[in-house]
Amino acid sequence: MANETKPAREFLDTSRKYTYIIMLATTVWALYLPIPVWIHMSIMTTCIIYLGCHGSITKALSEDAEVMETKKAMMLPLIMSGVILSLYIVFKFLDKKYINILIKGYFCLFGVFVLGQHFARLIAEVLPEGVLAMLEAETYSFTIPEIPYLNEKTKETEEQKKEREEKEKKEEKEGEVAQVPDDVVEFNKLDLLGLVVGLMVAAGYLITNHWACNNIFGAFFSIEGIEMLNLGSYLNGAILLSGLFLYDIFWVFGTDVMVTVAKGFDGPIKLLFPNPGVDAKPSMLGLGDIVVPGIFIALILRFDVSLTSDKDVKSSPRLYFKSVMAAYLLGLWVTVAIMYWFEAAQPALLYLVPACLGTSVLVGATQGQLKLLFAYEESKDQAKDEKTE
Repeated sequence: MANETKPAREFLDTSRKYTYIIMLATTVWALYLPIPVWIHMSIMTTCIIYLGCHGSITKALSEDAEVMETKKAMMLPLIMSGVILSLYIVFKFLDKKYINILIKGYFCLFGVFVLGQHFARLIAEVLPEGVLAMLEAETYSFTIPEIPYLNEKTKETEEQKKEREEKEKKEEKEGEVAQVPDDVVEFNKLDLLGLVVGLMVAAGYLITNHWACNNIFGAFFSIEGIEMLNLGSYLNGAILLSGLFLYDIFWVFGTDVMVTVAKGFDGPIKLLFPNPGVDAKPSMLGLGDIVVPGIFIALILRFDVSLTSDKDVKSSPRLYFKSVMAAYLLGLWVTVAIMYWFEAAQPALLYLVPACLGTSVLVGATQGQLKLLFAYEESKDQAKDEKTE
């Protein structure tokens, strides 16, 4: 069923447009001419983190964002240890072929919707205004069917339904955008176009298993994760990074679990970088080594913005963000160099965590803002306050 047009979309700023172009150009170049792994890896990870961080300025404080609690930050390394150990056991005792079919199918199904959203956003950037207006002229809605017995507890009562409808009518009169119920999915023709492109990429990945298709999934998964995950406070970020620092060292150096799972897991949970030579296997970087430092760097960028009086990222000098971003890149180069020197897999967080955490503390100390940095917290209400200023 069609209804009125959605509110005007938020377009990308110039810097993010150029960042997407750089990612595309690098991928196309690598299809035809070899790029040294450390250069290819540096460009892709830097672009992904830059896009995710700047998208997080609004999305990480939205109603849909996941705000991490301190307890969860402490528990996450233990939870991830349980997950990776379970996968290791599964790969050891069951046929990898069938496991990977299930895993790849799941990630592709989930990934198509993530890709669809991002491709719709990118398509909107290049379409003429008239065509874009036509594609967004009508909004369609789809109500997710109820599953018997599964959602009885969350089923809306008649009284709740009446209250919601009255609230929607009131908001419509006041010119506000009515909140969409959780069981209703809204979309337009542009969203469908983005979904079709996402399906094409998924089909290409399933048929060819090509590194470029894998990287499209990996890049958009990472951008989405960095945009939506909110650490809540600087201390939560420090706790999480410290825990995952120990987690990465233990599972890579202490056991063969991490390497076995990474090599056996055939799914878009890593970026692949082709090496020169026909028989050379591509180098890989797990998405965790991008997303985990990425959500911390995104927090640092938002801290930078909070230091400006008008809350505008363009007017912020972004000293913390630029410094930590440079430190991440340096840590990545050290990881690659040591990996090639010792010809062995390296826990990237061993180098990335001290680089990011240490640099943020160093900048805070030199700026006389260490206490302010450690005390930094944010919430979803912060986004509302910024809109009213």
